[in-house]
Amino acid sequence: MAVPALTPRSDPPRSVPLREARTRFSQLVALAELTDAVTVVTRDGDPRPVAAIVPAAAARSGAQARADADRLATVTAGWARRLDEQHRRSSQRHAVELDAVRAALAEVWAELDRRVVPGSDPALARLRAAHADLLAG
Repeated sequence: MAVPALTPRSDPPRSVPLREARTRFSQLVALAELTDAVTVVTRDGDPRPVAAIVPAAAARSGAQARADADRLATVTAGWARRLDEQHRRSSQRHAVELDAVRAALAEVWAELDRRVVPGSDPALARLRAAHADLLAG
C-alpha cells in the first residue's frame, strides 16, 4: 500500500481515466520521475480516484506511514509534556511574583494611611478602590 509523502504538493494532481493511463503508462511514469508529477487514475466514466502514479520518493509503505505516525505521536507527546511543565512552572512563578506585588502594595497603603487620614483625599480613595482586588487577595 502506497501512501503520499509528508511534503504537501502545491499543484493539484492530474486525473486520467484508466483507459488513457494504459495507453500512456510509460509517458506518465516518465512524467512522475522527471517532474515529480502525480497522476490520479480513475475508472472510465467515474471521477473517483482508484490509484495514482507518483514519484518513487513520494510513495511509502503502510508500515512506513504507521512508523512515521508513531514517531510523530511520540514527539508530539514529548512536546506536550514539556509545555505543560513550562506552564506549571510559569504559573507558580507568576503566583509568587503576584504575592510580592500585593505585599509591596499593602506596605505602600499602610504608609499612606499613616501620613494621610483615610478618606480625606478623594484621589487616594479612588486609587484604594482600584487596588481593592489586589489588597483583598
